[in-house]
Amino acid sequence: MDKKKICFITAVPITATSFLRSHMAALAHDYSVHYVCNAPEEAVAGLAFDQFRSLPIERGFSVVKDLRALRLLCRYFKEQKFDAVHSVTPKAGLLTALAGWLARVPVRIHIFTGQVWATRTGFVRSLLKFLDKLIVRLDTHILVDGKSQRAFLEKEGVVKAGRAVVFGNGSISGVDTDRFAPDPQARAQLRRELGVEDNTLVYIFVGRLTHDKGIAELLAAFDMLASRAKDVFLLLVGWDEGGYASTMSRYKNVSASNSRYYGATPAPEKILNAGDVFVLPTYREGFGTSVLEAACVGLPAITSDAYGVLDSTVEGETALRCKVGDVRTLYECMKYFSDHREQVAVMGRKSRERVLSDFQGERLTQYWVDFYHSLLSE
Repeated sequence: MDKKKICFITAVPITATSFLRSHMAALAHDYSVHYVCNAPEEAVAGLAFDQFRSLPIERGFSVVKDLRALRLLCRYFKEQKFDAVHSVTPKAGLLTALAGWLARVPVRIHIFTGQVWATRTGFVRSLLKFLDKLIVRLDTHILVDGKSQRAFLEKEGVVKAGRAVVFGNGSISGVDTDRFAPDPQARAQLRRELGVEDNTLVYIFVGRLTHDKGIAELLAAFDMLASRAKDVFLLLVGWDEGGYASTMSRYKNVSASNSRYYGATPAPEKILNAGDVFVLPTYREGFGTSVLEAACVGLPAITSDAYGVLDSTVEGETALRCKVGDVRTLYECMKYFSDHREQVAVMGRKSRERVLSDFQGERLTQYWVDFYHSLLSE
């Protein structure tokens, strides 16, 4: 008997290589897995699929380009006669929902991993929100990678109560607990390279340096903290999309001796070991996978109270929370860890225990496999 066919669709390959790798590999045992994104095949090396197709799915909006991508995607779906199509990220979600509906694919799935419109206002917010509603209307099954995000979508009228599914305690992929683990040797080496003493408390951010991640607030709060505490250090890691590295010298108490923009890294599991407290004062978030990865390394967190990131921590046990966009409450959280060093170790240990208990990658992959078995079984 021929295997049933599943097609995953993302706009860019990093979505699949970061979050879908294990799921695709596990599903490939029972199904014929196909993958579509806007990239050459060498960019998706290592992913498990029977067939790859590069299609021009742009992340930004362009009526002409999007209509062309829709036409090509619809044609591909009709040619392949997929049993299920599964999209991740907004643009891929919209095009897949439309093409899947037009091609009459019987099972059409989208997973929400955050809402771009959550921080927008006016017409742009209404338009982007309408497009998410259209995805929900056209697709047959809706997944969400966090319970607080699902509650937000229900409150905003994007999905009806009971329609969307969250696997386990949330997260799209969980954490590879073998990869993300405490590594004393890496910690010692990295801190030597950074010129950080053993007794210095390192606050670390790993992700895209953008406005929505609260980087401006983080720099301002650290500036306040560094004016009173000399044994603290700020480490920023990731693509500097907002140009924040060049602004660090503008702060009176932020200097080369107590801060560093490290740049992007292919090995976040290593650089996280250089830190003591993970900080994510985000304006919006789907779930906060980076918080879980840091927790698995043994770091407590400071996060904002944005709806999506709430599920990634337990306030007072594994993390402290500041208010969205509020420098003062972020500073108070950072000051607490600076003044109570013993809590860094205690909350860091609880953070790792929680990931090992609830967010192991293998468990999330099994949820995905069981979900597909229930949908595509005879």
